[in-house]
Amino acid sequence: MFLFALVLFVPTQAQDKDEVLFEVKLSKKSLGINERLSVEFSMNRDGDNFQPPDFEGFRVVMGPTQSISSMWVNGVRSFSKSYSYILAPTARGTFTIKQATIVIDGETYKSLPEKVTVTAAVDKPSDEKTVDDIASENLHLVAEVSKTDPYLNEPVSVVYKLYVSPAINVNDFRPLDNPKYNNFWSQDLPLTRYTVENTTYQGKPYRYVILKRVVLYPQKSGKLEIEPLSLDVTLDVPTDKRDFFGRRTYRQTNMTVSAGRRTINVKALPLAGRPESFNGAVGKFDFFVSTSKEVLNASESLQAKVSVKGKGNLKLFQLPEPSLPSALEVYEPEFDENIRTTLTGMQGEVSNSYTIVPAYRGKYPIPGISFTYFDPELEKYITQSSEEITINVLEGPQRESPTKEATTTRRQAVTVEAGSQFNFIKLKPNLQEIGYKFFFGSTGFYLWLLSPVLLIPIAVLFGKKREAIAKDIEGSKVKKANKLARKYLSTAKKALGNKEAFYVAMEKALHNYLKAKLKIETSEFAKEKIAALLKEKGSDSVTINGFIGLIQNCEMARYSPFSNVQMQQDYENASDVISSLDKQL
Repeated sequence: MFLFALVLFVPTQAQDKDEVLFEVKLSKKSLGINERLSVEFSMNRDGDNFQPPDFEGFRVVMGPTQSISSMWVNGVRSFSKSYSYILAPTARGTFTIKQATIVIDGETYKSLPEKVTVTAAVDKPSDEKTVDDIASENLHLVAEVSKTDPYLNEPVSVVYKLYVSPAINVNDFRPLDNPKYNNFWSQDLPLTRYTVENTTYQGKPYRYVILKRVVLYPQKSGKLEIEPLSLDVTLDVPTDKRDFFGRRTYRQTNMTVSAGRRTINVKALPLAGRPESFNGAVGKFDFFVSTSKEVLNASESLQAKVSVKGKGNLKLFQLPEPSLPSALEVYEPEFDENIRTTLTGMQGEVSNSYTIVPAYRGKYPIPGISFTYFDPELEKYITQSSEEITINVLEGPQRESPTKEATTTRRQAVTVEAGSQFNFIKLKPNLQEIGYKFFFGSTGFYLWLLSPVLLIPIAVLFGKKREAIAKDIEGSKVKKANKLARKYLSTAKKALGNKEAFYVAMEKALHNYLKAKLKIETSEFAKEKIAALLKEKGSDSVTINGFIGLIQNCEMARYSPFSNVQMQQDYENASDVISSLDKQL
């Protein structure tokens, strides 16, 4: 903002033109935390390179506003220039408005520091409230947490609501800082649209809209912090002025609101009475073990399914493995999940399906297995066990006895008749004369003679190829990044069985692949941003969901157990996803 005033021949005494003044003026030396402070830096000579202080302890609400005044008095010119700020306190205490600097006629001048005391909030008459005061009283961002003292791996929902009083109008808002949920497994629940609802807040009528919903599973016991969500809101605030028709006028302003930082106290799972079969499951579950058939012939196959169904941290524990007889050929299980997530947490079913092929006839028992989970409502461990299942193989070869007769090897002495010790020596070797062949005129001679002629076009083509590669800088970068992605994917394959090393290597491979294709640092982006970029490039939703799912698995692996089967499946899925993206990008 810039103001300019020119007044001619005002009867007042002129100031000494040789004296340079640069000073700070405060509207008050003491104010409440809910009040505003006006700060003005003024000078009587024009200057350049004005540097304000950092205003520690305050937030700049408005400014700098520049004002210039020039007057002529009895032929003598007087001049004044000022920079003004409106500040809002951020905390109680005593703060210093530090020195500001400006350059006048080549010399640097500094203002004097001034101390300001910020007290507790004070009651202000309604006619003294600023636009920001009215906005802050009628706009609130609240984080509603479902539970503040959950158990480890018990779901906690966080809903961010923006409450708006009917006295103001919100035009637009944008997130300034999305919270990071450290030490939590988190899943956002996307909103298709914003819906405005009427409600009451602090006993007054309000409207509210849900901005964000997220479900958290704490992965560490103790006090954990949920970072606040911050928004920049553009809104219209009513003023005391009226238009020509008597209607109240509104003034537009911007305001930053935050949902306060929340702390939850996560309780550790009790050690007393914890069974050995407990593998981290928390919630309410039902456990099943079943087979597709119990009577079959040798070389036929059957399916054995181990499944857990219910409500809880279904993605964060490992299913128990059955103990099968060694006479049965068992293939690696196929993992399947059917899970949906709501504000109350995950619910659905996870299962492992084992393909079993018996080689011999007979009866083979599959012993019962146990599954233990912790019920946070009952605050105790519950164990469910399956019954023994007998597989009856009717037709097929009989299994051989494991004991076999030992075979002995007898050594016999070699007898040699007298006078026949040298019968094996050939007395007629049938030797042939070796003929000498000349190199000149031979096939090899002509090949060496013509080789320079054949190598010249090959060398020319090779040189052009190298020149094209050297000019293609972007192509070289892409090839280098692709090579790096293959390197990390190869590292992940070698690390199968080592959960941490495998998922670290695979996550690097995925990000470096996108770096090669999109020429950006995707490791700095959130999963939603990566999905949006892939969609812009023409990738289909199935491939995008597969890629995001792999990244989520890499993040989940830090806090939950993953089997070798799941690692192998993730590795194969990574190869398929990269292949699909290659075709689409």
